[in-house]
Amino acid sequence: MSHKTRSAVAVGGKRFVVRDLDIPATGREDGLLQVEACGVCGSDVKKYAPASMPPTILGHETVGVVTRVGSSAQQRWGVVEGTRVLLEEYLPCGHCRYCRGGEFRSCRTTDNTRAGALRYGSTPLDVPPSLWGGYSRHQYLHPNSVLHVVPDDVPASHATFGIPLSNGIQWAQLDGGVRPGDAVLIIGPGQQGAACTIACEEAGAALVVVAGLARDARRLDIARQVGATDTVVSQERDPVEVIRDLTAGEMADVVIDVSGGGAVTLMTALRAVRTGGTIVIASGGPKCGPGWDELDLALIRKKRVTLRGVRGHSFAAVERALQVIGRGGTRLGLLAGAPLSLDRMADALDAVAGTVDAETLHVSVDPWL
Repeated sequence: MSHKTRSAVAVGGKRFVVRDLDIPATGREDGLLQVEACGVCGSDVKKYAPASMPPTILGHETVGVVTRVGSSAQQRWGVVEGTRVLLEEYLPCGHCRYCRGGEFRSCRTTDNTRAGALRYGSTPLDVPPSLWGGYSRHQYLHPNSVLHVVPDDVPASHATFGIPLSNGIQWAQLDGGVRPGDAVLIIGPGQQGAACTIACEEAGAALVVVAGLARDARRLDIARQVGATDTVVSQERDPVEVIRDLTAGEMADVVIDVSGGGAVTLMTALRAVRTGGTIVIASGGPKCGPGWDELDLALIRKKRVTLRGVRGHSFAAVERALQVIGRGGTRLGLLAGAPLSLDRMADALDAVAGTVDAETLHVSVDPWL
């Protein structure tokens, strides 16, 4: 193996520089991953935009082969050299109340909003040993890494969808409680909306309506192909009226907002959910501006609504996602197209951001192209 590896380093201002970086030595507690592919997340689009961003290897939806693993790490992770894995973004402490329950997303150690936190795809290059992201031919395996075994017959571009799909399973099934026969409204037809759509279908929902904007025509078409029973363009028809008609006035059991629309879409969710129903808030939005003066908080009380704020996924959700992906099906081809090279990182992020037309919702990068 060469002592260098090729990496796409985000340097801020929506720019990447492809560099040859040192491959670190590893010992008993850690290891090294040879990356097959890494998925592009919408959060990466936000990370690489500020000019003040420190040089960082982004990418936290990594699939690859373990090429080095220390004796202690081998026992801890349950892998050997040559094992194919999906790497979670979290680097948790391993001993807090959340880690003990498999809820690594809630561990303070891995919260990338905290200064000094370690997390794959977010940790800067100047933190040794630098290879913290999947947009690279090799990625460092920290002792606290969380790994999932991936079957050899699953294409790498499909397996990278395991993290987004695990979010959908977490938010729709485990947090939202979608059950067989439920009516669900999903606001936002991006890759997270598609993941929630698949999760709702897997849970046995009878009605899955996905709402988007006029510019989302292609994404709404994909939503129908991966499990949505109905779609609606919000500028043409109020999603609340669509839900009312399709449920004969019963309204949605669960509403999942992945749009980033803030108060505007939260108000839509409050109007669309049934009494005693659940609203899953899976995205933020503007903290002020349109919609806040119209937000009727009394509806939460009158309807006895459960509001669930969600972020990330649990270990169990990733395992479920890989089971779904392992069963295959044509819908994964609709979501995950041919990977791009490191030299085309900007194109990959533009496709995910929706600033250029893309045939698929989930874009991945193959660092060996």
